[in-house]
Amino acid sequence: MSVRKANAHWQGDLKSGKGRMAFGSGAWEGQYSFSSRFEEGTGSNPEELIAAAHAGCFSMALSNILAEAGHTPDSVETEASVHLEVGDDGPGITRIELVTEAVVPGIDDDEFQKHAEAAKQGCPVSKVLAAAEISLKATLK
Repeated sequence: MSVRKANAHWQGDLKSGKGRMAFGSGAWEGQYSFSSRFEEGTGSNPEELIAAAHAGCFSMALSNILAEAGHTPDSVETEASVHLEVGDDGPGITRIELVTEAVVPGIDDDEFQKHAEAAKQGCPVSKVLAAAEISLKATLK
């Protein structure tokens, strides 16, 4: 079983405070703030990290599913858009849009769509985020 870690440090109140997040592996470290999370300020935010995790997980899952079906992809590229919206009960992730393009020799679009949907349902990050609406637009190039 793998255990992955990250950490975050926050100083101050919500609006004027600032923080730092880092991957346990040391591969990434960055600052975050109210403005980078709820506005368009400089820095990262938890939702951006969730988007990166989801895009990476989905791309790997789709590549694996395609290869197991006999269609090893030349490439799979995915962008995840995580929507953070403030509602009556506070901020929440309301939906995630996955947009993927893949180069897969010898497959038709119907089969590709079936495998893309299976990857959306089956990747571990999709499973943990199942409370949010996750849409998929998959393009076979």
